Amino acid sequence: MDLDPDAARALQLIKATGRPPYEDLTIQEARQAYDKVRIAVSPPPAEVASVRDLSAKGPGGSIKLRHYVPAGPAAGRLPALVYCHGGGWVMGDLDSHDGVCRHLANRSGCAVVSIDYRLAPEHKFPAAVDDAIAATTWVAGHAADLGIDADRIAVGGDSAGATLAAATCIAAREAGGPSLRHQVLLYPVTDLDMCTPSHERLAEGFLLTRSTLTWFYANYLRGPEDKADWRASPLKAASFRGLPPALILTASHDPLCDEGEAYARRLIEAGVRVTSWRVPGQLHGFLPMGKLMRAAGPTLDEIARHLKAALS
Repeated sequence: MDLDPDAARALQLIKATGRPPYEDLTIQEARQAYDKVRIAVSPPPAEVASVRDLSAKGPGGSIKLRHYVPAGPAAGRLPALVYCHGGGWVMGDLDSHDGVCRHLANRSGCAVVSIDYRLAPEHKFPAAVDDAIAATTWVAGHAADLGIDADRIAVGGDSAGATLAAATCIAAREAGGPSLRHQVLLYPVTDLDMCTPSHERLAEGFLLTRSTLTWFYANYLRGPEDKADWRASPLKAASFRGLPPALILTASHDPLCDEGEAYARRLIEAGVRVTSWRVPGQLHGFLPMGKLMRAAGPTLDEIARHLKAALS
């Protein structure tokens, strides 16, 4: 499958700028580089009806949240998406995915609550998972105060955030709540073993490399044994029955493509309704890159349409 021309130009631009890979930087330098790139490639944020920062009690202290109410007339309590940002569990925050959350809120008509979970290596696995679970439980418990319909809550995220969303769904099933109607997993990490054909085929040259993934995992995990824990590798869960219906989006030129689609198959085999969508010609992490990737906006639109239908 051919690489999308915009994706090819993005790779050429990165090469021309001589930007070092994250694994060659300190943690702080990597975070600064990530934030700089996000600002450079993200479209101007859309106007929404309201945005407010909140705080939820978490296992490691307070968790920052950002609550988006979509533009347009309000009609009762809104369905909601609880969103976990990407960034390899090491980078990213409420600001890095602000544009994505605004876009999804407006186009879906859903409230979006973004989670600022603890980052590694300062907070190793399972801190981020624990925060995602706690924040989702808090949102469900405070749904009435937030103008949210507690019976229409989805959880989602991109990349590392999609892994947290998948783990949150499994944890909610195991705990008997909160009740989640849907999961939106955008190019998720589902198996930290990196043993699929796409990991071999796309190990170098396509933005997210094997060495960068290895660096993320080394910073995130306490040790290699954590790779076997379903909270880190949801594909290793003992059962997939009873999980919420899912949208699983993958990108053709992403080393994570095969493991995302393997997760979709396991859900389907367990009787879960799944929409599995491989975006042709695209790289990992393309969705916030609307200034460079013309496919980003229409893809987010389609994700929002799916979410709206799922929570209607």
